[in-house]
Order: sequence, then structure tokens, then C-alpha cells
Amino acid sequence: MMTMTTGAIKKIGTLALEAMLIEVSVTPKPGLVDRNNSGAHRDMGFFTFIKSAAALRDSFEKFARAGESFNDADEIQNLFPIIRKIGIEAEKKMFAATDAINTHKGEIFSLGLLSAAAGYLAGKKISFTPEDIANTAAKICAGLCEKDFAKVREKDKKFLTKGERVYIEHGITGIRGEAEAGYPIVIKNSLPALKNYLSQGLNLNDALAFTLIHIMAEAQDTNIISRRDIETAERVRQRAADLIKNEITIEEIYKFDCDLISEYISPGGAGDLLAVTYFLFHCS
Repeated sequence: MMTMTTGAIKKIGTLALEAMLIEVSVTPKPGLVDRNNSGAHRDMGFFTFIKSAAALRDSFEKFARAGESFNDADEIQNLFPIIRKIGIEAEKKMFAATDAINTHKGEIFSLGLLSAAAGYLAGKKISFTPEDIANTAAKICAGLCEKDFAKVREKDKKFLTKGERVYIEHGITGIRGEAEAGYPIVIKNSLPALKNYLSQGLNLNDALAFTLIHIMAEAQDTNIISRRDIETAERVRQRAADLIKNEITIEEIYKFDCDLISEYISPGGAGDLLAVTYFLFHCS
């Protein structure tokens, strides 16, 4: 349980930045950028992510401060439009640092939302748990899926985002739905897994690499679906589930990585949730 005192907002912002840096550094990560390779990506690498994270160093403190200064508990969903504007500014910083490459859009959304939720709770000067932060985030973005997808079928197809295309074709709400539900994959799955692996004596890198496999076994990864198809996403989920069933090893994760790279498959949504897991772990 975290208790926020003086400097709470800076601590939240620093932790979000740390979560981004740790996430990209974890090695191996099947199909994702890590310290060894660029995964299933040809336009970005480890240092692209470092540059992007550095450009975002002040953004998460802004998210947290927006939450801290918001006082209308009965209309907490009105905080979302405020932080969405901060998110748009953060995306511009990211694109400027990476020559228009999307490295952290998903993490800007989730870590921004959770930073705002933590800031909101810190503003009340109370102690809180990862569950409290996730539940507060869910309240902040209540109704998001309904609002964002309400008229998506009326849009010109050439202007649809990847997430909108996946929703139209499969009814999958992606990270919006995960956030609106209070990040159940993290709270019920990956956070307990990380705690368990660390308690077994694994180092942080390996514990997080193993935890990523748990996320991959649960998440409907819209990045895989949009780049490939839903059948491929299900096949990747099943492979991750099999790894867990047969006891994960780093060697097997390296093999998984090679296979996903060869097929140009990137579970980017799972990578984002790994950063969320690290963030919330340090709020416990």
C-alpha cells in the first residue's frame, strides 16, 4: 500500500518513466524490441524507445498533477478530457523525438491514465493500493468505449485507426476496454505472477520476461490482430499458455522470440501491459 507525501506527483511521474524504460529493457520479449534485437519491427530499435521515453519525461508528472488538482469526485469522468489533451501533447513529443515512429502511444494512454488516477488519490492524502488506482482509472474513463466507438462505422474506412478496424471487424475494444474494466489482466493475472516470480528469487529481468508470457496468454492483442489476423493472435495466445503450462524458461522465450520475428508478429499490446504491471507493482 503506497502512501503519498510531499513530492508525490514527481514520484508518480518518475515511476511512469521508469516503467517505460524497464519495459523496453526486459530481454527477451517475443516479437518486441529489447536489448538484443528490434523484434518484429524494421523502423525502430532499443535506442528509439530510449529517445522517446526521454522526450516524455515531464508528461507523466502533468498527468499526475491533473489528477491531483481534480476535486469533483461525483463527476470524475470529467477528468478524462483533461488528460486526453495532455496525452495528445505527449504523442506530439514522442513523434518529434522518433521521426514520426509510434513507440509509446499505448503506454502514454495507460500510464497517463494511471498516473492521473494515482495523482487523484494522492491529492486526497490517503494510502492506496494497485487495485485502488486501477478502479479509479476505470471510473475516470467510464463510458469511453461507447463514446469512442459510437459512430465508428460511419467513418470513411481510410481514416479508421487500427483499433477502430479491430472493433468493427471483431467487436474487440482493446486497451480502452481493458482500462474501462480496471485493468483486470494486470490486477488478476500479471501482477500476481510478477510477485510470485520475484518471491521465487528470479531477478527482475527474468521475472518480467516470464510475466510477459502470462499477459500474452490472456490479452486479445489488437496489435497482432491489426497487423495479421485474429487467428494468428489466438495462436500466439495458445503458445504462451502452453509455455506457462509446461513451466516457462528463458530458453523457450528466446525460441518464441525467434519464431515471432520470423513471422513479423509483434504483441505490442502485451508490452504495454507489462509496463502497467511494473508501474502498479511499485504502487503496492
